[in-house]
This record gives sequence, structure tokens and C-alpha cells, in this order.
Amino acid sequence: MQQQMGQQMPYAQTAGAVGGAAGIPHEITHGPSFAMLRVDLAPGQTLVTEAGSMVARSSHLTMDVKMNSGKKTGFFSMLFNIFIAFVRKFIGGETFFVNHFHGQQPGSVWIAPGLAGEVTYRRMNPGEKLILSSGAYLASVGDIDVKMKFGGFKSMLAKEGAFMLEISGNGDLWFNSYGGTTAVDINGPFMIDNGHLVGYEGNLTMNIRSAGGGALGFLAGGEGLVCEFNGQGRVYLQSRNLNSLVSWLTPQLPA
Repeated sequence: MQQQMGQQMPYAQTAGAVGGAAGIPHEITHGPSFAMLRVDLAPGQTLVTEAGSMVARSSHLTMDVKMNSGKKTGFFSMLFNIFIAFVRKFIGGETFFVNHFHGQQPGSVWIAPGLAGEVTYRRMNPGEKLILSSGAYLASVGDIDVKMKFGGFKSMLAKEGAFMLEISGNGDLWFNSYGGTTAVDINGPFMIDNGHLVGYEGNLTMNIRSAGGGALGFLAGGEGLVCEFNGQGRVYLQSRNLNSLVSWLTPQLPA
């Protein structure tokens, strides 16, 4: 269930378009259902991706595998980084390792998310923050910082998990969804069915509430709980609900 309020805005980068304003050259193809991303790297540039997302790459590019933690060095920092990578993997829903692609010559890397859906481009500027659902981060180039944000009990009720991802910094970011992605600019109350939220940004607060219709609406309406946003900002919706897919598949599996 999606309550249609606010003005729908165009994406920062539409599927199939090349490049982006002040961004690194790239191309998103086969979207929105089965999107694949190609990033063209110049010497000295590094593409960071989720482990297992690479489709192909120029043979002269180097791939380094690193823990999905931080940039601190030293023995105790190493132990802390292992702990952070562990938390990201088993609590935050991210991969334990990330891949870094770079080279001394120009080259390209093709990557794709694990789920069938769209890849969305977002140019991050200093001072901006974007909150993403766990597993929505796909790749980045530049000084992009990905932190875990504790969402608390309301985030768990929204089926986003206890943690979400807080993205900030200066560079290029790509995130993915299950199904197509729609960006909606809102100013005031706005409801999103839990399971359809990809992320949000701006001066927004999120609460969990019933979709309406009383007890019958909660039990038989098929909507259950929704995420209610208040304030001014932008939300990103996905056209499909992974939890609904799991609910449909589970009875079909052998006993």
C-alpha cells in the first residue's frame, strides 16, 4: 500500500543514461527489472562494491578485497574493524568484505545487485545524508562514508532490521531496490507500506502505525503496519516487497 502524496520527482540518474552532472561516467542498463551498472574508472579512481556483485571488469584493473569496516590502521584498530565488519554482516545485512577496483590505466567494471530490480544513481555532496535500508548499498566512488544507524524498535517493526545505513561524504553512490525505484518529494505526513521503503533524506522523522481500517483492516486488509514520515524531504520507494515474495515462496517449498 502506498499513499500517494507529494510530488514525484525525476531520478538523479535514470536507467540507461550515461554519466551524470559532475559525476563519474557510468551507464545503467537492463532496468528497471534486471539492472546492471557499468562504471568507467580513470587512473587513481577506486570503485567500492558489495562482495559478489561483479559481473565483469577490464583485465588490467586490480581488485582488492577488504573488510567492510573502516579506514583505521594498527592492531587494536584491526580488531575493531573485524568487529564492525562482523556487525555489518550478521546484524546490518551487508557483506563481511567489499571489493575495491582500481588501476593505472582507464578501465570499466560491470556490477549487478543480487535481487532483480533497479539501480539508482545519487551524487553525494558534502553535508548531505541519505538513509538506506540494509542491503540497499551497491557501490560508490570517492570519499563516501557508510555508517550503521541504529533504527531501534520502530525500524524492526518496519521490517528494515534494527540497523539502517547512513550515507554521507563527497562522491558517487549507487543503490539498488527490489523492483523499480520511485523518488517522491514530500512535505507533510506520508505513509509507506513497510517492505516498500528503500531510503529517505532531508528533514524527515519516521514512525510506525497501523495502516487504518481498525482491527479488521490490520488483520484482513493485507497492509498491517506502515511507515509514516513527517517533515520535508525525499523518500525512495520500491515497487516490490521482498517479504511478500518470501511469504509466497515458503508454502511452495518441500516439507
